[in-house]
Amino acid sequence: MGQKIHPLGFRIGITQKHRSSWFASSKDYSAFLQEDHKIRSFIYNKLSNASIAKIEINRKVDQVEVLIATARPGIVLGKSGSGIESLRNSLTLILDLNKQIRVNVVEISDPDSEATLVAEFITQQLEKRVAFRRAVRQAVQRAQRANTQGVKIQVSGRLNGAEIARSEWVREGRVPLQTLRADIDYCHRQAHTTYGVLGVKVWLFKGELLPDSKVLELAPSQDQLNPNAS
Repeated sequence: MGQKIHPLGFRIGITQKHRSSWFASSKDYSAFLQEDHKIRSFIYNKLSNASIAKIEINRKVDQVEVLIATARPGIVLGKSGSGIESLRNSLTLILDLNKQIRVNVVEISDPDSEATLVAEFITQQLEKRVAFRRAVRQAVQRAQRANTQGVKIQVSGRLNGAEIARSEWVREGRVPLQTLRADIDYCHRQAHTTYGVLGVKVWLFKGELLPDSKVLELAPSQDQLNPNAS
């Protein structure tokens, strides 16, 4: 079998950037990595119904910036911004840092073009005992309405309560996984059903990102400068 690489890690520096942006010495690196994991885990657990697509963390000398991209900013913000304040206080207590924590919220205008939110929609449907083919078909239709050029969805496990686990997948349009310039969004989620755990993978192809075309103006040669020289 072909070995599958993670589509986002494969494209870092080409079409993707790091979700955590900071530099640390070798003795601080593991501590910062654990802090990032704690921040993400806490926010995902506390705001599980806020349709969070991604969390980016930037560190400066004396502060930690957390950027939350969500389709439902009202749930994160709370009444008159009280949700942000309580979130900041909770993060300060968990991390026990002397640094200032800033939380910024960015609204996602088109949630159906985010692989994370499409995968969450499918897992919610599967946990409500909706037939997996119907859930996948609805997700594909929603992704197509969001003007994505291609969508691929794979569901694995005891589908519809079958005795033997299997994998089924659906693809509409193009999903070029080996093309590095292809802007591909990917997410993996688990649905916990009465029959066991189902794995859901979603790939969205949003088009190819071509590098800025730079026109090189060549310096004119001596013959071009003096056409009558010969």
